[in-house]
Amino acid sequence: DWSANFAHMLGYEDESFKELMRLYLTIHADHEGGNVSAHATHLVGSALADPYLSFAAGMTGLAGPLHGLANQEVIRWIEEMCAELNTQAPSKEQIGAYIHKTLTEGKVVPGYGHAVLRKTDPRFTAQMEFAKRHCPDDPTVQTVWNVYEVAPPILEGTGKIKNPWPNVDAHSGALLKHYGLVEEEFYTVLFGVSRALGVLASLCWDRALGFPLERPKSVTTEWVKKFIAKKKKK
Repeated sequence: DWSANFAHMLGYEDESFKELMRLYLTIHADHEGGNVSAHATHLVGSALADPYLSFAAGMTGLAGPLHGLANQEVIRWIEEMCAELNTQAPSKEQIGAYIHKTLTEGKVVPGYGHAVLRKTDPRFTAQMEFAKRHCPDDPTVQTVWNVYEVAPPILEGTGKIKNPWPNVDAHSGALLKHYGLVEEEFYTVLFGVSRALGVLASLCWDRALGFPLERPKSVTTEWVKKFIAKKKKK
């Protein structure tokens, strides 16, 4: 039981936390090859680099705030909202107002939107079902659920957002906090442990199928100028 052993190494013997790790490490393993860490692993691996080096490349991508730090951004956004409203259980009306404030300030609501999906991320749903069984009364978890009810209509109403639904990062931080894993910097480590299983399995397939060295298409400066000029006309 890989996940239970990992929970044990973290100092947890709680069976429900072991179940959470089984869920967490599974749903964060690898969802498609286009995300930064999965693609970076594939790219470096296509040069027949050692799998450890290929995975290290993926982890440097995961360290970027736009990729591997998303669930930290979610939990911080919720905590900042609660601090500003001076409550651990903001109402749906308060949450709605805070979302509008976030958007007015030119910021995004973290944990919402996805480059590929156009519906609620099933990994979010899986975590929500876990929380309903194990920690339905946790105030932060309840706030996550209330944001889920309030945010999509507001985001959709802007007319600028293709996917107003939550992704995997919208829920994970609240579950980790519930079990006392409060070191937010460690969340990316958890993500990396999970991602290893997915991207290295994919790398095995890359080798088995004999995928070639990856070389993205290059463009000239002249092409870039024409591209910008075309965009300006629009």
